[in-house]
Amino acid sequence: MFCIFWTAAPQMVSASVGTISFPVPQFSAADTNLYQYLPFPMGASVGIGRMKNNAKYSEVVSKEFNSITAENVMKFRALHPAENTFNWADADYLVDFAQKNGKRLHGHTLNWYQYLPAWVTNFSGDSIAWENMLKTHIQTVVAHFKGKVTSWDVVNEYFNDDGTIRPSVWVKNLGPDYIARCFQYAHEADPDAILFYNDYGHEYSSAKRTAIANLVNSFKTRGVPIHGVGMQFHMTHTQSDANINAAMAFAAGTGLKVHISELDVRVNVNKVKHLIFTDAMALQQADRFRFVVKAYNTAIPKAQQFGITTWNVGDADSWVPSWQGAPDYPLPFDANYLRKPAYKAIIEGGK
Repeated sequence: MFCIFWTAAPQMVSASVGTISFPVPQFSAADTNLYQYLPFPMGASVGIGRMKNNAKYSEVVSKEFNSITAENVMKFRALHPAENTFNWADADYLVDFAQKNGKRLHGHTLNWYQYLPAWVTNFSGDSIAWENMLKTHIQTVVAHFKGKVTSWDVVNEYFNDDGTIRPSVWVKNLGPDYIARCFQYAHEADPDAILFYNDYGHEYSSAKRTAIANLVNSFKTRGVPIHGVGMQFHMTHTQSDANINAAMAFAAGTGLKVHISELDVRVNVNKVKHLIFTDAMALQQADRFRFVVKAYNTAIPKAQQFGITTWNVGDADSWVPSWQGAPDYPLPFDANYLRKPAYKAIIEGGK
């Protein structure tokens, strides 16, 4: 596998992968800030355990990105493990890191159908009790981080791929319009926070894009505060240019801020056991990263560009292998936090 290594001083060299040769930038330790090469914020989601216990991980996060997203520590179960208990320690650690290192901090997520504590899934109150529980959670969390968390994924994955509303404990107990109240509660708690609806599948489901567009238009008509759409972009290296372009056109058309919020590019599309990452895969993956970044930078108006965030940092940190039950290598850094061809491709896409 070909990786991009640091050298004593910036220079350009050529690397050969199979029969393909391409220039690879070499950077000194003082020149390793990925975000400085891009015209919009560049981020990664981060796990609190690695931040605390893996010095290389936290070093790469500090040097390469100017925006970070809480991977899990701001989700319901992490922050609110019991009905009358909030656990702030890990999330506050992340806030402290962001402030000390000059990073924008994006909160993820105030409302989701997953990652709920048992007390919520077993909650037996009436609709008024459910409403109070939802409002209390959102406003307590947002108020705690007011002025420290720039933006929030208010609701995550409300729709199925076919555009229908996903069944959840929230819809069951509060009705489908609970989503609008989530945004209202968050806005009341921090009027300066930038509020996003976040979902996956924009790059392959026109039905989901239509459903999200209808939701956004409804919110605008009703005066519900929504400021952005998050497109997760958990994708494969085989995703077509046309589908990516369609997602960008949709997002630009909302007039809202656009966040590619959870980007990774899978190469093991057939879920092959014991798959080894090859140079050919590295180039295919790099091509998709390059295309996504270029399409975003070209199609999304500057005022709407909230930035691009990869879902974690190095391949060993990714959620993908456990999810698909087979190895994968979906991020711009390898398991040792060495830069892959995808790293250079991101820079090229932003030019």
